[in-house]
Amino acid sequence: MLLDTSGLFCLLSSRESGHDLAKAMFAQSARSMVHNYVLTEMVALGIARGVPSERVLAFLIALVEVPEVELVWVDEVLHDRGMQLLRERTDKAYTLCDAVSFTLMRDRAVTDALTTDHHFSQEGFRKLLQ
Repeated sequence: MLLDTSGLFCLLSSRESGHDLAKAMFAQSARSMVHNYVLTEMVALGIARGVPSERVLAFLIALVEVPEVELVWVDEVLHDRGMQLLRERTDKAYTLCDAVSFTLMRDRAVTDALTTDHHFSQEGFRKLLQ
């Protein structure tokens, strides 16, 4: 499964309605992946939601040390493919992070995302959180 920003925030914050489900889904997943653009968004979201940056950073550092979580580094090719997807979907309010996620998921034949973001459903993926 792909770990998206909103899903990670549910994992981090017990105040989020999807916290318990996110914890359960994460715990039962044999393999997960996240890319560095999601980590960037997560830092920004944490700051915007008033979570101390030390807490967000500690969470992300611990996350990428989990052996079952693969950190994918977005290279120029993946970035450009994400940009191309954005150009093809100007009717959608996708972020570049979303577009990179969709491209990576298709490349890896991943169908599930730990996310609350309806954009994943729009692209034909299964969002695991409401």
